[in-house]
Amino acid sequence: MQETNRRKFLKSSATVAAGATLLARQASAKPYGANRRIRVGLLGLGGRMQAHVQSLAQMADDNVEIVAVCDCDQKKLDRAEKIYPDLAGKKLVRFTDMLKMLEDKSIDAISCALGDRWHALSTIWACQAGKHVYVEKPGTHNLFEGRQMVAAARKYKCMVQHGTQNRSSPNIMEGIQKLKEGVLGDLYMARGLDYKIRGNLGRINPGPVPDGLDWSKWLGPKAMRPYSQFSHRRWYWLLDLSSGCFANQAVHELDILRWGLGLNNHPTHITAAGGQFVHEDDRTSPTHVAITYQFEGSKPLVTYEHRSWYTNSEAGFRDPYPFVQPDYPVGTIFLGEKGYMIFPDYSSYHTFLGRKREPGPSKSEEGHPMSNLPHFQNWVAAIRGGDHKILHADIEEGHKSMALSLLARTSYQVGRPLRFDPATETVIGDDEANAMLNTPDYRAPYVVPSEV
Repeated sequence: MQETNRRKFLKSSATVAAGATLLARQASAKPYGANRRIRVGLLGLGGRMQAHVQSLAQMADDNVEIVAVCDCDQKKLDRAEKIYPDLAGKKLVRFTDMLKMLEDKSIDAISCALGDRWHALSTIWACQAGKHVYVEKPGTHNLFEGRQMVAAARKYKCMVQHGTQNRSSPNIMEGIQKLKEGVLGDLYMARGLDYKIRGNLGRINPGPVPDGLDWSKWLGPKAMRPYSQFSHRRWYWLLDLSSGCFANQAVHELDILRWGLGLNNHPTHITAAGGQFVHEDDRTSPTHVAITYQFEGSKPLVTYEHRSWYTNSEAGFRDPYPFVQPDYPVGTIFLGEKGYMIFPDYSSYHTFLGRKREPGPSKSEEGHPMSNLPHFQNWVAAIRGGDHKILHADIEEGHKSMALSLLARTSYQVGRPLRFDPATETVIGDDEANAMLNTPDYRAPYVVPSEV
């Protein structure tokens, strides 16, 4: 039995390696005129893909068509139209191997909603195949991956949009513009918060791999482990498979903080302290964490806090300004010499000026729309224009925002503050932390290449 499994793995390894070499020889992506149909393949049929399907289906009149689906779970492939009703009636080509889908020259672009562990490699492979990519957040699991994704996008002239869709929200864009126009004067601090009630997640109990699931492909670059429902369903709270609370919601808020403050360079000092203070379960992401970032110069100060149990609100979040889910105070706060501004959801901002907190500029929408459709429309506009500068969340912006998440996660994991060199993207005087960020340990053959 062990020899049989070894042969299967070697055969799979050879297939992936050969496929990667083939993809590396493909031509660069080309822009498409307004009359050229853009054919999209879907990669990863999980919950987040629902928003991708709904958005892309609404763009049928814009010459955008979903033509293929890919997942390593055969049951999901078989049930795709039931999982996503907008796929009903479409002639879909189904793949269990993403390399086979990427080799299909009739597919122009990939919409990726795989887990964090797969984002970098799938994006790089897609770029090497000359395909444009919409990749969900969190885009990367280490800094090395971010640099390689940017390099691949530029080398193959691919439009790679990072799934921080707040960048395409008209109201969020308006609020950011007000900040840049000086509605608060000089900004001295900004704060993100993510307070969500998360219950006990349970224990990791190994069991048989479900029928139809290729567990090795599902794990991809990460170390092989026995199957467990916890790892399969709650992977986003395991720091070896994801960045947990440091990126899941956080990258949205950290991206807005960086955007509003005009921070194009990485921080120089990072501290993250926390732990598992409620629930006895097998998550490795902390239930509570407080993060501080300092940048070159005396200001701004940037902080972020995650709580996952009962808590007060802050700055009106949840109470007068409820999020999509009322128990979840989530958003960002900007503080300046003239007052403060809050972004309490994905589609609104409110300004308060002076000691009496007089209402200033604001904009909101009922239902708190998440701007998924505008973000996909922006991606398609960049594909048609052939210019990554059109993208609201180009992968380079995603890399810079993810750096905040990754640096905080690393500070927490090593248990000490980090001093960081933004120019070289290395931790100063800390080999352990630097290795986490820049020398990832991949499981062959799912290796992010050093040369894209």
